[in-house]
Amino acid sequence: MGSQISRPFRSSSAHHTPAAAAAVPPARSISDPTSNSDAESSNSDLSSYEAACRADPDLRSFDSTVQLRTSRAINSIAVGLEVRSLSLDSLSDVTESLLGMNQEVVKIILKNKREIWKNKELSDLVDDYFENSLFTLDFCTTLDSCLKRAGHIESVINVVIKKFEEEHRAVTEEGSVKNYSRTLEELRSFKMAGDPFTQEFFKFFNSVHSRQILMLERLQAKKRKLDKKLGKLKVWKKVCNVIFVVAFASVLICSVVAAAVTAPPMVTALAAAAAVPLGSMGKWINSIWNKWEKDLRGQRDIISGMQIGSYIVIKDLDSIRVLVDRFQIAIEELLSNAEFATRGQEAVEVAVEDIKKKVDDFIKIIHDLSAHANKCTQETRMARTLILRRIMNHPSGSNGDIGMFS
Repeated sequence: MGSQISRPFRSSSAHHTPAAAAAVPPARSISDPTSNSDAESSNSDLSSYEAACRADPDLRSFDSTVQLRTSRAINSIAVGLEVRSLSLDSLSDVTESLLGMNQEVVKIILKNKREIWKNKELSDLVDDYFENSLFTLDFCTTLDSCLKRAGHIESVINVVIKKFEEEHRAVTEEGSVKNYSRTLEELRSFKMAGDPFTQEFFKFFNSVHSRQILMLERLQAKKRKLDKKLGKLKVWKKVCNVIFVVAFASVLICSVVAAAVTAPPMVTALAAAAAVPLGSMGKWINSIWNKWEKDLRGQRDIISGMQIGSYIVIKDLDSIRVLVDRFQIAIEELLSNAEFATRGQEAVEVAVEDIKKKVDDFIKIIHDLSAHANKCTQETRMARTLILRRIMNHPSGSNGDIGMFS
């Protein structure tokens, strides 16, 4: 629009009298010594707008409409200048052009209204995430208690094997009658210990797992919304470009009107108004976009961190469940051996020999479970710390509504 608007002025001024041409001074000519930087900013803003027009058909159509209305308004003023007067019809044309451009702005804003006026806060998700993480840490504590009982069972099994070897050695060396009473006693202790993973444990596990799955789904949905909000920045950049070019065209038209009625104070005021805002408007608008984009990306970073944390915890819980299932299968086999040993002295030998073959795998499962429990605890705490840091690094006031992007 910048270059497109300027062309009608050049073509119109070619037919103007010298006095008329002099009556439309460039805004930069009366600005302060910083006008060079202002001019560069204005050129940059207009170049950015021209690029946006090339990329966006809607903005390109709007630009053509504004160009037509601006040319019509200035040509109407030019006709009045040829007879050294400015008629009410000319002023009416100018007013109609300005109102028409404003209506184009309204149309574009209304067209995009549904996309840019909703928002939800991040705090509820953060609160639920931290509540879930505490719930997960409580589960890890419960798992540790179960593993302590499993460690006790491991000790009992080691005692069973030790007592069996002692009693078996005594039978071999002395040639006496087989007597595995102490072995049977330890086997009974093993049977009484039972499975450390009770039904309450599995209820707790299922609750934690379900909550983490639900949290992950909510985080994924929120992240998709934030991605859409970032996409909507383009929509509002279009709207802002529309407002910017209308303001630019309006200032030019008003400057021509002021010059046409030969009111030097008004010319000075409008020229100054054109020099200052148009030079800094681009920077101001860009600072707003950058702030909003930084805020949305900050929110998305927090969501992504919580999403990764939830995903890792779910994977840890899945691994824990697999190991617990393996533990239950292993302990059921060992308990079956202990039950079989009660059938007699010969049965004790068969049962304990089978236990000795399986005990290494059983102990490995316990150690793997302990390692995964520690890993789950550490990663949950680490994720909490990471999210807290991201929240602290997030700009202040960022949890407030950014209504236009929700």
